[in-house]
Amino acid sequence: MHSRRDFLKRASLLALAPTVPAFLARTTRAATVDKDGRVLVIIQLDGGNDGLNTVVPFGDDNYARLRPVLRVPTKELIKLSEDVGLHPSLKPVARLLEDGQLAVVQGVGYPNPNRSHFRSMAIWHTARFDPEEHRGLGWIGRALDSGPALQADAPGSVFVGLESPPVALQSRRVPSSALARLEDFALTDVAEASQTAASPGDSDDLADFVRRVTLDAYAAAARVQEAARAEDRAGYPGSDLAGRLGLIARLLKSGYGARVFYTLQSGYDTHAQQTVPQAGLLYDLAAALAAFFDDLKASKLAGRVAVLAFSEFGRTIKENASGGTDHGTAGPVFLVGPGVMGSLSGPRPSLTELDGGEPRMTVDFRRVYTTALENWLGLPAKGSMGGTFEPLPLFRK
Repeated sequence: MHSRRDFLKRASLLALAPTVPAFLARTTRAATVDKDGRVLVIIQLDGGNDGLNTVVPFGDDNYARLRPVLRVPTKELIKLSEDVGLHPSLKPVARLLEDGQLAVVQGVGYPNPNRSHFRSMAIWHTARFDPEEHRGLGWIGRALDSGPALQADAPGSVFVGLESPPVALQSRRVPSSALARLEDFALTDVAEASQTAASPGDSDDLADFVRRVTLDAYAAAARVQEAARAEDRAGYPGSDLAGRLGLIARLLKSGYGARVFYTLQSGYDTHAQQTVPQAGLLYDLAAALAAFFDDLKASKLAGRVAVLAFSEFGRTIKENASGGTDHGTAGPVFLVGPGVMGSLSGPRPSLTELDGGEPRMTVDFRRVYTTALENWLGLPAKGSMGGTFEPLPLFRK
């Protein structure tokens, strides 16, 4: 029988549990898991980016005809080929482009496209078309489940942001974490809690378990807090996305062992007066990416990291009467990093051979996912994709 003193002793230890964030309690040994392995960072361009004004087919006369107001002047574009160029606001990544570290995949989409934000994003998140599966497992979660087991329930993925974590990260057995700032790792009363957790106890399995988890949590938090105090080696812009990527960089520099980091940049639903907002968003994206890789390069981590940026759909090829564009179909996907084989990939969608008034996809998004999983992360893709899809030549061997 346990005495009142025994009960109070255990209670003081168990009371530590609320001071340990839930994701830390699940991921206390994350900093020692595959810390030298490859990492995939995913940026969701939320709202449906206008791909036609991002990767511009200036050599096609139909572009100017369809976009009399919104067309981007040819002389301002960053040329990718004799007839395709990038929006000028993406100039901050021009150096990455010159170094062959930026791949642009044209015309990425899925069969029978849906123009609903919710449904289209659910398809991208799960790589499934059955609505019954859209609240289940995500494509990343499935892939991590099929890979090698992680030690001590370390996180396979981390979502960075204030929003709800995406379904893409949901898995059966690999934990996923979420945070918005490094202060989320801060633990209160560190000295007192650590002393209590480290104090010898009896053989009670629950008390020993909580003591061990608590100590590990404080150790992990200390490592990340040390990274938080370190100076950035690159000057990040003041945008929200830059802050998120800067946080990811600090986690990587702390040795945090997640394989996938996921965040988003919102604001791409440009139904009216599109020119200025889209230009600003694309500049923020490019400037954040440039600072992120400068930071990682200075820390000798850049070679481990590849970024994949996608949007749930493109916009209509015809501009609307409000100076904007409406929900469309296929669009471009970007991959960035030293391990990326820089190129303009995928057939350019035709602006005249249309389905439902919009361009047909030329690359199934599951081919891009398969490439990232198999050729970058070294994970099997078939189960995650629900079938076999041919990889694209997007990564260096």
